[in-house]
Amino acid sequence: MKLSILVPAHNEEDNIEDAVATIIKTVPSEIDYEIVVVNDHSTDNTAVIVEKLNRQFPNLRMIDNPLEPGFANAIKAGFANTRGEFIVPVMADLCDDLSIVRQMYEKMTSGYDVVCGSRYIKGGARLGGSRFKGTLSCLAGRSIYFLLGIPTHDIANAFKMYRKSVIDGIDIRAKGFEISMEIPLKAYFGGFKIGEVPTVWKERTRGKSSFKIFKLLPNYLKLYFWAMRKKIFGG
Repeated sequence: MKLSILVPAHNEEDNIEDAVATIIKTVPSEIDYEIVVVNDHSTDNTAVIVEKLNRQFPNLRMIDNPLEPGFANAIKAGFANTRGEFIVPVMADLCDDLSIVRQMYEKMTSGYDVVCGSRYIKGGARLGGSRFKGTLSCLAGRSIYFLLGIPTHDIANAFKMYRKSVIDGIDIRAKGFEISMEIPLKAYFGGFKIGEVPTVWKERTRGKSSFKIFKLLPNYLKLYFWAMRKKIFGG
């Protein structure tokens, strides 16, 4: 198994069937991949829909998040149950541009350890959503790139492909969405090779996002200043 596509899903009954269908349609068939849906304590029909889809798509399976509900724990549960050499989390709301999975995969097979989907380089874009969130993520990404030399302009974007050995070698402590920032930062300081490809992100049209910027901002800032100290002082 080369690639594991990880789909965290909390109450995504309106989106999950389209998400799976889009993955099947978009990801090149020559890539040996699995789809792992992590049911994150859903109280709607998400699990029922995925179980039905599993009978149609044998490379699809579902696991339950055994930890406390939340994005980071769902991702960590998925990491622990994937079989692929590479892993890419994909949002169930179809905000991610799945057409670039091939480019990400090709960069991984050429020797990269983390490939980031970047909304803030040529060819990338962020369509819809809060301007405030977009401004913060853009500023964070650009400052990380220019001040620290970490080779991605979009450190906060969750759409990244990881080598499984990188995940296994990192002490992941994040409790929320900042997990998508923590992993590439720790991978960089661990000497792993990081690259990026442009991606177009679109705001969800169905369902409700659990991303709360003001609640999560302290966690992002903690990682940001940790990286700054690490770069300046080492250790």
